[in-house]
Amino acid sequence: MTKGMSTAPFLLDANDVDAFPDVELALSDPDGLLAIGGDLSVERLKAAYPRGIFPWYREGQPIIWWSPNPRAVLFLDELKIAKSLKKTLKKTHYHVSFDTAFNDVIEACSATRRGGRFDNTGTWIVGDMKNAYRDLHQHGVAHSVEVWHGDELTGGLYGVSMGNVFFGESMFSRQTDTSKIALVYLVMQLRQWGFGFIDCQVYSEHLGSLGARRINRPAFIDLLNKHCDQYHISKMHQGLWYCSIKREDL
Repeated sequence: MTKGMSTAPFLLDANDVDAFPDVELALSDPDGLLAIGGDLSVERLKAAYPRGIFPWYREGQPIIWWSPNPRAVLFLDELKIAKSLKKTLKKTHYHVSFDTAFNDVIEACSATRRGGRFDNTGTWIVGDMKNAYRDLHQHGVAHSVEVWHGDELTGGLYGVSMGNVFFGESMFSRQTDTSKIALVYLVMQLRQWGFGFIDCQVYSEHLGSLGARRINRPAFIDLLNKHCDQYHISKMHQGLWYCSIKREDL
């Protein structure tokens, strides 16, 4: 159980990884602040995401847990691809892989300095966060998408997969549109696998231009209850991912 505080932010019990307060108790200012403390163990993170909760804090702060309202969501059939991006996708100077350079992707994301969360301010990806998501990757729950120009990693993203939901964490670009290329390939692959949507967490105009939209927290939790129930979690794509999408599929 949570301890010590009767209103948000609640203090998490260090010994009970499954003890999260109801997300409807999160503050509206700052938006979504729910709890502090606990740890970043694989078990606690796997308990948090299906509840619509994620960690987000900066160096020197305690672990802070959030569930913002509204939530930014990209439904897979609502992805928007601009004409200029369509032209880039048809070019042959790049190739895309999944789960071949997770460590490199998270390091590149942590060096990024723009946006917020999935659209990304890398300053929140502190050392403990990197280690936590590396552990999730080792357990087949966190995944990366890499965009390459020859042997050079030029863009990508990473996130967490639970049930039929991909929870986007961060993305980066070293060349024009490479993070967008990563997102397009991810969406196409998730469609093939029967996923429902990508949680983008916090809305931005950049994400909106790609098709993400805001939904209220109760609607978001209903979606999670549908796509992250025990049946879907038992059937989820664990282990290393392989990209089967070809350029001609786009």
